[in-house]
Amino acid sequence: MSSSFQDKAEGKLDEAKGNVKETAGKATGNEQAQGEGMLDQAIGKVKQGVADAKDKIGDATDKAKSNSSTGA
Repeated sequence: MSSSFQDKAEGKLDEAKGNVKETAGKATGNEQAQGEGMLDQAIGKVKQGVADAKDKIGDATDKAKSNSSTGA
């Protein structure tokens, strides 16, 4: 499993767990669980952003390598 794919998957999982935790916190009036859920969701989004950045850097690196090997 590639690193960026793993980061995206973990990010999605964190978002889902956070959403459940936030919803449960709202339903039970537990502000701490609600806040933890919001934090988990934010962490998930950051992980996905990191994965996207890794993909873009990898693509740029591949393109640069390709251009340097062809003399472009």
